[in-house]
Amino acid sequence: MRCRRWPARAACRPRGADPGILVSPSDKLAQRLALGVPALLLGGAFVSQYVFGLYPCEMCWWQRWPHFAAIALALVSTIAEPRRMWIAFAALAVLVSGLIGGYHAGVEYGWWQGLTACANTAASGGDALEAILDAPLVRCDQAAWSLFGISLAGWNFLISTAAALTIFALLRRKA
Repeated sequence: MRCRRWPARAACRPRGADPGILVSPSDKLAQRLALGVPALLLGGAFVSQYVFGLYPCEMCWWQRWPHFAAIALALVSTIAEPRRMWIAFAALAVLVSGLIGGYHAGVEYGWWQGLTACANTAASGGDALEAILDAPLVRCDQAAWSLFGISLAGWNFLISTAAALTIFALLRRKA
């Protein structure tokens, strides 16, 4: 018997395969998005920081932490059951990062008040006072870079929110 879809019957499963381990194509795509989108966004953030010298402000860091969590949760979904729950948690973390990015973009565009304090990126080790004085001061209310009038925080909002909603839609599909 030839199967065109993922196994609904025992005859369609590979021999010795546990039916709980097999994942539908939409779940696989959701899992890949939950792992790939935060990894690519973090990669872009680190390239912009270490290659192009665009140091992150405090709210930029706030956007990175949920992406780290999303990557960890997506990796857990590759080995732990129930996979869809772990993928959904990863999507939720991606959405949180996107919402923080939306808030940050609003601060940059002057739509609302953000943090009143600034953050710097002082390196650890050596003379602490000298490291603090030499570190660049990064303001949260000024966009360091933009493309088509959209700041990095705005792009994070658009990409992360769209990715999270796509992942949730894929998880809602039937196998």
